[in-house]
Amino acid sequence: MRLKKTALCATVAAGLALAGCSGGASGSAQAQKNITLGNLLAPATFEARNFNWGNQSVYAQAVYDTLVKISSSGHDLQPSLATSWEYNADKTVLTMKLRDDVTFSDGTPFTADVAAQNLLRFRDGTSPQKPKVADMVDAKAQDKTTLVITLKQANPAFLLYLGQAAGLMESPAQFGKSDVQTKPVGSGPYTLNTSKTVVGTSYVFDKNPKYWDAKSVQYDTLTINVYADSTSELNALRGKQLTAAAINDPSIVSQVEAAGFKANGQNLNFAGLLLFDRSGKTNPALGNVKVRQAINYAIDADAMLKAVAQGRGVPTRQVFPESSAGYDASLNAVYKFDPAKAKQLLAEAGFANGLELTIPTSPGFPKSLWPLLQQQLGDVGIKTKFVDTGQNLIADLQSQKYGLSYFTLQRDANDWMLISNMIAPNGTWNTFKYQDPTVSALMEKIRTGSDTDKNAAVKELNKYIVDQAWFDPWYSQTNYFATDSKTTVDLNQGNAWPNLWDIKPKA
Repeated sequence: MRLKKTALCATVAAGLALAGCSGGASGSAQAQKNITLGNLLAPATFEARNFNWGNQSVYAQAVYDTLVKISSSGHDLQPSLATSWEYNADKTVLTMKLRDDVTFSDGTPFTADVAAQNLLRFRDGTSPQKPKVADMVDAKAQDKTTLVITLKQANPAFLLYLGQAAGLMESPAQFGKSDVQTKPVGSGPYTLNTSKTVVGTSYVFDKNPKYWDAKSVQYDTLTINVYADSTSELNALRGKQLTAAAINDPSIVSQVEAAGFKANGQNLNFAGLLLFDRSGKTNPALGNVKVRQAINYAIDADAMLKAVAQGRGVPTRQVFPESSAGYDASLNAVYKFDPAKAKQLLAEAGFANGLELTIPTSPGFPKSLWPLLQQQLGDVGIKTKFVDTGQNLIADLQSQKYGLSYFTLQRDANDWMLISNMIAPNGTWNTFKYQDPTVSALMEKIRTGSDTDKNAAVKELNKYIVDQAWFDPWYSQTNYFATDSKTTVDLNQGNAWPNLWDIKPKA
């Protein structure tokens, strides 16, 4: 795989339009054969056991299969490498029947033993998603096509996780190889063309001629270009060098539409401040609930929606979506913009003379955010120090380098997935692994209770999280996936990126 970038027909990191590239996405005779997608994130690795998800899922779905597929609804399961599955009575033993006609791109057969190895490697790997399979005690092959997974306790979302990073299947021949980070060997619809790929900038995939589900593969070649910021991506769209792209910056949506693309939108994520350090490890002030509440009162969420999201979103002060059993419309009125109340709480917490917060920034975030955030927090006596993290934001957050951050985080369609992702002690986005006995007790009710008890516990949990100011949500931002006139997409209600197989040429 080439490490230098001079071979690209444009330097995307510098924000230049991709003018003059061959095989353009629009107007080409091969428009129905090749697809070029735009993304603001490169894959941190191609090793299956360490893969992340979210905006990086498209790279994984190109080269790997998962045990199950999750439909665009975000919660309905479909067969994939597993054709059927069944739990025992207490839902601690999951038995899956697997396909017997699948081989990896290196010719290695896919078997139940291979599946078991992959699952255990993921559990013991370094993926930010590994907490999702923390309940897995063991995975074994009963025979060539029968996989038995044992859990230490019932997990309401475990099957769904097998349709994400935890369920990625890699050839065992690639385990431990020196190039495992950059040379994926899966059974997926495409293979990575390492000779045409420029690491961190452009990834080229060729159709897998031996793929077991050939009818689901829409294109002969898939290219994913990575852009340093939204301006670079916009220039590529204007230059007709992209078939489709994820749009993270709402300020460019109107320009994307003016360039002839359809902006397909959904209110999946919430935007706001994630107040990770609830124990005050990096900053003692964040360990005080009154300080966290003061931050919530200090921010004018309506102004943020208008100025930062260009009004493209729905106001919310809670992390659970409207479809959740825990959603409570009255919670949206808990933290109305009130600088005087914020100052009062800061004084009660012992910070009458103010405090300072260090907040990371990233090129992918809207530039209009920072001066407004600095002004509103400054008005109540909270000074802000912004640190540019470049492309390292997620890694820095996961390593507990920052106690809070602006972020847009997905609200999972499944309540247990949302809880496991951002609230549970081992959750991916509970980065400081903060534990609260009230939260733990409510989680146990949700995990094991009847539907009625679960729903009541989710609602109680949501209220508690709002009262304790674990987060400072402002709005549910409308996320957009732009497609050209020859392409359709079915948006994913459970992930920031659509499933790769749901991006198709128009009939």
